[in-house]
Amino acid sequence: MRQTNRLSGAKVKTADAGKYGDGVGLWLHKRDVKHGKWVLLVTVHGRRREMGLGAYPAVSLKEAREDAEKWRMMARRNLDPIKERERERRQLERNMHLLKDIAFDAFESRKAELKGDGKAGRWFSPLDLHVLPKLGKVPVVDIDQIDIRDTLAPIWHEKAETASKAMDRLGICLKHAAALGLDVDLQATMKARALLGKQRHKPKNIPALPWAEVPAFYSSLDEGTTTHLALRLLILTAVRSGPIRKAHEDQFEDDVWTIPAEIVKGRRDATEDFRVPLSDAALEVIEAAKKQGRDGNLFPSVRKGVISDATMARLMERRDMQARPHGFRSSFRDWVAETTNTPHEVAETCLGHVVGGSVERAYRRTDHLDQRRILMQRWADFATSRLLGKARRGG
Repeated sequence: MRQTNRLSGAKVKTADAGKYGDGVGLWLHKRDVKHGKWVLLVTVHGRRREMGLGAYPAVSLKEAREDAEKWRMMARRNLDPIKERERERRQLERNMHLLKDIAFDAFESRKAELKGDGKAGRWFSPLDLHVLPKLGKVPVVDIDQIDIRDTLAPIWHEKAETASKAMDRLGICLKHAAALGLDVDLQATMKARALLGKQRHKPKNIPALPWAEVPAFYSSLDEGTTTHLALRLLILTAVRSGPIRKAHEDQFEDDVWTIPAEIVKGRRDATEDFRVPLSDAALEVIEAAKKQGRDGNLFPSVRKGVISDATMARLMERRDMQARPHGFRSSFRDWVAETTNTPHEVAETCLGHVVGGSVERAYRRTDHLDQRRILMQRWADFATSRLLGKARRGG
């Protein structure tokens, strides 16, 4: 019987340059007293294989023996230990690049492009909610169109917009993985779309109050509460609810409200602030809001911070209205189209929309502030017409 464990810790430590056998194919090759390397000799399919097990003293005698026994067992099963180690290494590398890790890395690299550095979570949430629970722990190099199809099929038609966003984000993740040097299928999302087919879901527009009914609703917001004032300012300015909720005293100067770029939505040039001309009625609402504001916020919540995204919508829900706050932007746009001769670019700029291509925008530097000031005053006069009528009648 072949002897094993011939070496001792003291022998390994003090041995001079040379080759020292521990038994059953394990050898220590000493370069000098302090340095060496471990080597395992095995025979597989009649071939002698020499396998390095690491440097000494980084790998101890005990560790070398444990490693040697692991690979001897492989050889006894007629598996080439060197090839098996390489296979394990590749598998480990694959596991180090799971989709969830790639997704987080891709998100981090794009934060600078996203509104508020992506803190609201809208870029990442389609992945987080609908992709990562199923594919997050799968090596990104293993993901194919079948995986993607099976993951998004449950929401492909029912939540079409969300599913499309999830597919787009997944495509970005695959491109990110490819940039890292990983062997991924960049066509996987395109193939998955082909397998899933055309989406049947038709997007629904946010319900809007017909423009002719706006004055009556505006006049009903007469309690002077934070919610009533916020809705009035939203109607008068035709901006989104986010800037309204986050309105701060230092954003207003004379009759202009400058919305910081980080809270401007829907603009490809969102590195720039957006100026909103304020009508006389809007200025009155702002002054009233300042009196009950907190820490400079015009529309504070009861406890801390500002009112929530749902505060204004709930008021309209309680009144059994189908329309929602965001819909007043459509009310305004329809009023402009049906009752005025406003140029298209002026009307769209009132809504904060980007008009024209990049070349056209490069040459057109104006934001039509003066023209918008006149239009917004006309809109305010219309929206408050019921109030004006009551005042004239002494009501």
